[in-house]
Amino acid sequence: MAAPVKVYGPPLSTAVSRVLACLHEKDVEFQLVPVNMAQGEHKKPDYLKIQPFGQVPAFQDESITIFESRAICRYICDKYADKGNKNLYSTNPLVKASIEQWLEAESQSYNPPSSALVFQLAFAPLMNIKQDEELIKLNDQKLLKVLDIYDQRLESSRFLAGDEFTLADLSHLPNTHYLVSVGNRGEAFSSRKNVGRWWNEISSRDSWKKVVEMQKSK
Repeated sequence: MAAPVKVYGPPLSTAVSRVLACLHEKDVEFQLVPVNMAQGEHKKPDYLKIQPFGQVPAFQDESITIFESRAICRYICDKYADKGNKNLYSTNPLVKASIEQWLEAESQSYNPPSSALVFQLAFAPLMNIKQDEELIKLNDQKLLKVLDIYDQRLESSRFLAGDEFTLADLSHLPNTHYLVSVGNRGEAFSSRKNVGRWWNEISSRDSWKKVVEMQKSK
């Protein structure tokens, strides 16, 4: 029997939690390897061999090492295509193109303002870093514009890439969770009928509930 894949990093990390949600969706056994970032373990030579940028997560599957959470998720879906949720990353070229375009939208349009807000609203206070009110205001505005586009899309589609929950939706879970649960930005989602319906559905999935439980236990 093959050894379980390894995920390096804390589940509180948005990038790590993206990978964990994907593994749960695909029913792939994994081992979570702690990385104490406060003690600089992510910058030590042994870790840099598997993640040269000294960030989390890093991922190992036997002799294969991968970094960058979205690349890891694509690999998991491709290698374990016959396991778990088979709709997560379709093999149909047209469906996959739709998934890919919304993954790009998440990475290029949603992630920049949402990540800035997650840091300012959720992590800066924990790190005793003064919040930048101007930066918060700017990224709030950027995020709302993206959500308006999402709301239009979700008026005619149950999920971003179509009628099935896919990697495109999953990739939004980590940042949105922090914005809603810690950042007091729930109204930005609930005030948009289609976005609110979509968020309630994707955040209620068993795979994400398992990740949230892992975060609570750390």
